[in-house]
Order: sequence, then C-alpha cells, then structure tokens
Amino acid sequence: MPADIITTDDLREFKRELLEELRELLQNHPGRATKKWLRSSEVMELLQLSPGTLQNLRINGTLPYTKIGGLLYYDAEEIEKVMTKNRIHNKF
Repeated sequence: MPADIITTDDLREFKRELLEELRELLQNHPGRATKKWLRSSEVMELLQLSPGTLQNLRINGTLPYTKIGGLLYYDAEEIEKVMTKNRIHNKF
C-alpha cells in the first residue's frame, strides 16, 4: 500500500481551512447566546474535531485553554481571536 507524504504546505492548508470553518461556525450563529467558557466536548462538537485534533491544537499553542482540576475550558472569545489572527487572504 503506497504511503502519502504530508508536507508543511499541506499542514498550513489544513490549518487555514480549519480556522476558516471555525470562523464561519462562530459567525453563522448570531442569534445563539454564546457561552463564555466551553468544555472540550463542546469545542469538539462545535468545530467537528476529534479529541486528537483538539489535543494537537492545544499542544502546538493554536488554541489557548484553562485547566481546572481535570477539566479543560476554552474561552469562546479567544477562539475567535485565534481565527482572526490566523486569517489568510489568498491573492487569486
């Protein structure tokens, strides 16, 4: 079975697409009251991420979080800031 090689460009494109989807999800729910703090399960459901992907975003510093006891919380405003900060404007 042939192996696929993932390049840094592939990872950058994945990150760009993920952040764009994140921004769209947050913008497409204007009538919904957004909670200040989201638990891991809520972030995974909102962004349609696997536990491993969410963990990678924490480890590489893409998504800031707060740990209290054994629970992880994510600030909804920080998620939006990350998306805005990492916005990529393609010049097509």
